[in-house]
Amino acid sequence: MSGKEFRFFLTCDINLPVTFRVERLQGPLPSLSKSPNSGIDSIITEERRAELYVECALYIDGAPFGLPVRTRLEAGGAACCWNELITLSTKYRDLTAHSQLAFTVWDVSCGKDEGLIGGATVLLFNNNMQLKTGKQKLRLWPGKEADGSFPTVTPGKVPKHERGELERLEKLVNKYARGQIQCVDWLDHLTFKAIEKIKQNENCKNGSSSLYLVVDFCSLEHQVIFQESGANFLLPSPIASTNELVTVWDPEIGKTNPSEHKQLKLARSLSRGIIDRDLKPSSNERKSIQRILKYPPTRILSGDERQLLWKFRFSLMSEKRALTKFLRCVEWSDVQEAKQALELMKRWEMIDVCDALELLSPVFESEEVRAYAVSVLERADDEELQCYLLQLVQALKFERSDKSCLSQFLVKRALNNIELASFLRWYVAVELYDPAYAKRFYSTYEMLEENIVKLAAGPSGEEDGFKLWQSLLRQTELTEQLCSITKDIGNVRGNTQKKIEKLRQFLSGSLSELAYFEEPIRSPLAPGVLITGIVPSESTIFKSALHPLRLTFQTQSGGTWKVIFKKGDDLRQDQLVVQMVSLMDRLLKLENLDLHLTPYKVLATGQDEGMLEFIPSRSLTQILQEHRSIINYLQKFHPDEHGPFGITASCLDTFIKSCAGYSVITYILGVGDRHLDNLLLTDNGCLFHVDFGFILGRDPKHFPPPMKLCKEMVEAMGGAESPYYTRFKSYCCEAYNILRKSSNLILNLFHLMACSNIPDVASDPEKRHS
Repeated sequence: MSGKEFRFFLTCDINLPVTFRVERLQGPLPSLSKSPNSGIDSIITEERRAELYVECALYIDGAPFGLPVRTRLEAGGAACCWNELITLSTKYRDLTAHSQLAFTVWDVSCGKDEGLIGGATVLLFNNNMQLKTGKQKLRLWPGKEADGSFPTVTPGKVPKHERGELERLEKLVNKYARGQIQCVDWLDHLTFKAIEKIKQNENCKNGSSSLYLVVDFCSLEHQVIFQESGANFLLPSPIASTNELVTVWDPEIGKTNPSEHKQLKLARSLSRGIIDRDLKPSSNERKSIQRILKYPPTRILSGDERQLLWKFRFSLMSEKRALTKFLRCVEWSDVQEAKQALELMKRWEMIDVCDALELLSPVFESEEVRAYAVSVLERADDEELQCYLLQLVQALKFERSDKSCLSQFLVKRALNNIELASFLRWYVAVELYDPAYAKRFYSTYEMLEENIVKLAAGPSGEEDGFKLWQSLLRQTELTEQLCSITKDIGNVRGNTQKKIEKLRQFLSGSLSELAYFEEPIRSPLAPGVLITGIVPSESTIFKSALHPLRLTFQTQSGGTWKVIFKKGDDLRQDQLVVQMVSLMDRLLKLENLDLHLTPYKVLATGQDEGMLEFIPSRSLTQILQEHRSIINYLQKFHPDEHGPFGITASCLDTFIKSCAGYSVITYILGVGDRHLDNLLLTDNGCLFHVDFGFILGRDPKHFPPPMKLCKEMVEAMGGAESPYYTRFKSYCCEAYNILRKSSNLILNLFHLMACSNIPDVASDPEKRHS
C-alpha cells in the first residue's frame, strides 16, 4: 500500500462481535465504611484490599442494548488487574454513531451489599466517525454508576480544561501503540524513560486522587469507519468552527479514473502509430525526456512522463538508455500495445549489461522482455558475470517458470567455467532452505547436475563430468565435517586454549582424514585452488561465543590457504557487502585508480554457516594498545629515515588510498557499527573493514557519522592540515565520482536482492525501492 492510500472497513460490512479488553485500575482505591451517625456509606481515600469486578454495558442512542457483561472477581485493590477479553453479543454492523460503553466498578468485599466504586462511559466512535482503537484511560466518577444516556453525565474522557502534561503524553503513547508514530528503538527507549520521570514528578507534585480504568479497544487490519447498513455514502464530518482540518475519506481513491483511462487509450490507439512514427520532440519536450532518462532505475514514472515517452517512442529507438524507461510505459495488459512494444524492443539500439539487469527485476514480468535481457547478458565475459552471479540467482525468483531462459543461461555458462559452476551450485543450494522458492531452485540445481555429469573429458586431460560433479560435492562433505567439529568444540569445557588443543587432537587423531584428503578438493572460496588437507599445528580457534575455526589448508601446489569457518552466524549479508566491495574495486581499476582495497572472499554455505578468507592483519584496537599509534606500527615493518613520518612513501600511499577507498564505499553502502575492532590493518599498510552486520543506514549507535573515518586514521596522515590528508580527500572525491557513474548498476544489483533473506535488505520495504 502506498503512502497516499487510505484503506478502511465500513461498520455495516463487519459481521463480528464487539470485542474489547478490560485491563486494570490506576490510582488510589477509595474504601467504603459504615458511618454510625448517618447510616450511609461515606468514601474514605485510603488503600485497602478489595474484591472487585467490572460491569460492562452497551448503550445505543441512550438506550441499553443487550445484557450487561461482568468480569471475574479480582482481589488486589488499586493494583487490581483483570486483563480479561470481553465479547458482546452485539455485532459491529449493529452499532450507531452514538454507541457507548458504560463501565461500572463494584466491590463485593463489603458484605451482603455491593459497594459502588465508580463508573465511566465512553463513545465507541470519535468525531471523525472512526472506531476508537488502542488503550483508553477512563476517569471513574466516584460513587456514581455509569450513565448510558446521550449525552452522558459520567464521561470517562477528561475535559479539555482539566487536561495537563500527563494527558498529552498518554495521548501520544496511544498513537505510538497504534503505529501512528514512527518507531525508532533507541529514541523510544529514552523517551519512555523521560515519560516515567514526568509521571512520577506530576504525581508527587499534584497528588493522584483520581481513579482510572484502562480499557483496550481491539484493532482490525485497517481503520473502521461508521456507515449505516444500506447507506451509499459516508456520514460527513461535522463542520468545525475552528481552523482544524477535516479529513474526508474517498471510497474511490486508488481506482482508475474512467475519463483519464479513455483519454490514454485514445492517445495510444494503434491508428496513431502512423502519426507518432514521424513525430519529433520540441526543445522543451527533449529536455523533459533527457531528465526522465537520468532517473535512477528504481524511480516510478508519472502518468505524464509515461505518456511523453510513449508518444516519441520511435524517435527514441536510437537511444539505448531509453529502452528500459520505455518498457516501463507499456500497458502490458493490452495485447496489441504489448505486441507493438516487443517489436520495437527487437529493433531498439542494443542496451548495456547494466540495463539488462534492470529488465530482470520484479518490475518486468514479460517472458519476452526477460529473454531479451538474458540475450544481452551473453555478451558479458565470465569475470564480469561472476560479479553479478549472486544477484542473477536471486532474479530466478522473479521468473515465471522453473526452467526459464535465465536458469538455462546460467547453467550453460557454468559448464565452461569451474569457478562459475562452483559458486552457482553454492548460491542455489543455500536458497533451497527457503520454502517459498525451494522447488524453483531445486529445478536449477538438478539442471546443473545433469548437464555437468554429461560433460566428456577434455583433450588436455581435464576431468570428465561425473568426476567434476563429485569434486564439487566433496566441498559440501567438507563443510559438514567442519560443522560437526565446531559443535564438538563448543561442548568442550574450559578456556579457549583447551578448545584449541582439542581441535588439534581431532585433526591429528579421530579426524585424521581431514589432515590428508584422499583426493584434492576444490576450495569452496576459490575453486581454482586445490586443497589436499588441513595442517593441525597451524589451526586454531578465535575467542568468541561461536568458536569460529581458523584453518590452514595445504594446497596441491605446495602452498597454504588460510580460511575462517563459522557456524551459527548468517554470512549472507557479509557476502553481499564484500561482493559489492569487489565490484567497486573492479570499477575503480577500470578507470586506472587502484586504492589497494582488500575484498577478501566470503561464501555462505548455509543459512547459518560459511567460510571467509583469512587475511593476516591486526585490528586498530590491538595496534593502538601495543604501538600507541598507527605510524609507530607501520614504522616497525617499513622504516625509512628519509620518508614521511619515518616510513616508506609507498607504504603511506597504500594506507591513504585504502582509507579513502573504504571511506567512500562504506558511505555508499551505509555500513554501520564501525569501531576500532572491525577496522583491520595489514603489515604493508592496507586498511580494510570486516563484520558487516549493519548496512543500508542501520546503525546501533546514536547519530552515526555518514563517513566512517576515525581520528587515529587522520593522525596517521599527519592531521587534518597536512598535505597527505589533502591527498586523501582528493582520492575520496575521485573514487566517488567514478562510482557515481555506475550508480544505476549498483542500484540494479540491490534491487535484484529485494526478495532475499538478507536481514537489512529484507527488513525495510523502503530499501527495496532504494
